[in-house]
Amino acid sequence: MYFYRKIKSKKSPFCKSILNNLYIKQKRMTNIYIVRHGQDQDNTNGILNGHRDTPLTEIGISQAEELAKKIEDSNIVFDKIYSSPLQRAYQTANIMAKYIHMQEPEKLDILIERDFGIMSGKNIKDIEKLCAPDIVKTDTITYFLSPEGAETFPQLIKRANKALEYISQNHKEGNILIATHGDFGKMLYTAYYKLSWESVLKEFHFGNSEVLLLSPDISAEQAHLFQTQQYNC
Repeated sequence: MYFYRKIKSKKSPFCKSILNNLYIKQKRMTNIYIVRHGQDQDNTNGILNGHRDTPLTEIGISQAEELAKKIEDSNIVFDKIYSSPLQRAYQTANIMAKYIHMQEPEKLDILIERDFGIMSGKNIKDIEKLCAPDIVKTDTITYFLSPEGAETFPQLIKRANKALEYISQNHKEGNILIATHGDFGKMLYTAYYKLSWESVLKEFHFGNSEVLLLSPDISAEQAHLFQTQQYNC
């Protein structure tokens, strides 16, 4: 919710060894790869999007293409790609699907971004003025907690658990790719590893085109596979 841009792509220190291990084991467990969409027009303009449906920028398209190349280089074979119905996530998923020669992603409404309520369309600079003291402020992001009409983070965790249950019921093993959004992606991570949402907001950022791995074979601290160090709303 606070905009700062510094694009620098990298793998986490754990990435290579984790992916090598999971490549061997990938058909014996369910591994969920959470991808945040590339930069979209609202990100560029410092606008809080939520359910607003703006497309990727040229930078966002490049981010998705670069991520697809990294995934191909990592030898990850996906069994299914799911996407939020919003175009910024679906564009990201579709670019990746084409690059790794998979069928078109399947849209799931449950993967949509957090409803920002009355904050949708507002400038990120206005968060503190409009929502304080009901905020969580970090070095890079300011989160609003419960403005009128917005989903709260506990509500997002409930939705995230439903999404994880859907994946579990439909995929007993293999690799699943999910293209979603910043706040909801963080709460998928929170729900899977049974963490405190307050702690995750303060300690954890999910930038454009970053990847989180949710797997029974790794810890929460090892979940960041690719990081861009780009901080958008």
